[in-house]
Amino acid sequence: MIQKELTELTDEELLQEAKKRKSAAIINAILIGFLIGIVFFSVMKNSLGFLTLIPLFFAYKLINNSKYNHQELENLLKERGLK
Repeated sequence: MIQKELTELTDEELLQEAKKRKSAAIINAILIGFLIGIVFFSVMKNSLGFLTLIPLFFAYKLINNSKYNHQELENLLKERGLK
């Protein structure tokens, strides 16, 4: 299935997309907290090593991935006066 651009979506589809992204943001926050907890536990139990940096990398990727899409959606919602 080809995903439409945000500007091509109708108002109703745009609001549904905002709901999906809001729930995805909550899930991302939970995953980031879990990964940071793993790093904290690993540092307290052992020491800072290569395996400790892997969860930090995944947390960084989750944070960066969600920023850009969210800002574009918020601007489009404000432009259309939906939110």
